[in-house]
Amino acid sequence: MTQQADPGSPAANPIVHGFPHLGTIRAALTALYKRMSSDLVNSFPASVRPEAVDFPADEDPFLGAQRVAQVMVRHFRLPEARMVVSFRDMVHAGNVELEAGPEYFIELHARFKEDRRDVGAALAHEVMHVFLHRLDLEFPGTRDNEILTDTATAYLGAGWLLLDSYREEPARRGERVLMSASKLGYLTPEEFGYVLAKRALAFGDDIEPWFTSPQGRDAYRAGLALAQQDLRHPPLLGSGWAGRRRYAKDRRAGTALPSAGYVFEGRGTAGPLRVSFPCPTCHQRIRVPVRGRVRARCTLCCTVLECDT
Repeated sequence: MTQQADPGSPAANPIVHGFPHLGTIRAALTALYKRMSSDLVNSFPASVRPEAVDFPADEDPFLGAQRVAQVMVRHFRLPEARMVVSFRDMVHAGNVELEAGPEYFIELHARFKEDRRDVGAALAHEVMHVFLHRLDLEFPGTRDNEILTDTATAYLGAGWLLLDSYREEPARRGERVLMSASKLGYLTPEEFGYVLAKRALAFGDDIEPWFTSPQGRDAYRAGLALAQQDLRHPPLLGSGWAGRRRYAKDRRAGTALPSAGYVFEGRGTAGPLRVSFPCPTCHQRIRVPVRGRVRARCTLCCTVLECDT
């Protein structure tokens, strides 16, 4: 798990913003539904509550970390999984040994012994590695697999803690006081906001009131705006006037630009003309006949969509 920071030093890595990993995130959502089934994904309707991971300064760091780790184990319903947590100086914020179990050894950066605000966030990510390992779900390559882990953590109810770890605050450097920016995870703040917003739209689980970081709250709102756009792409009934007009033009031509998101299939054949587009919930491709108002049901996540084809 990475930790990015910008403490006012030329050697520090700046926080990346925007949506550079959007394709991998959407592929991760599809893979999660495929591996788990819609019923199992839907069985995670509630997020980890902030009081469950509160870590007071007078609590023993090792006992407290074990306690928070067990919160994550219970949330993700990992059977017979005992997490042994230790601290040491290292490059990343955390690491977990993925063996057969039933014990899993998690290492956290030594700074978490003193600054305990993000222990829950770090452990959520590491325990999700165990969850995906038991699920036998992984992406090729470290980068994509970490994006999968962040996406699954957020979509299954613990990733709001990772977004809340993004903050900008004053930090003293000798005689100077500079702004320091820090975050946890591989997703950008806005990408975490996007996945959390997808979850909120799917389950009605709005975690915005729980954010302690103003920057995290702003990133959530930016992600929410993009997630809402997914619900307004043709041929979905909620698409706007401009999108409908473009869709009608493309339908007459029987072709569409890749940026449109939908493609027409079957023109010039004996079968009916069909339109294919991504499900706004799980991003599995849906194919429906081009015949006006239709109701489509995604076979993967079971979302029912009102369309005007």
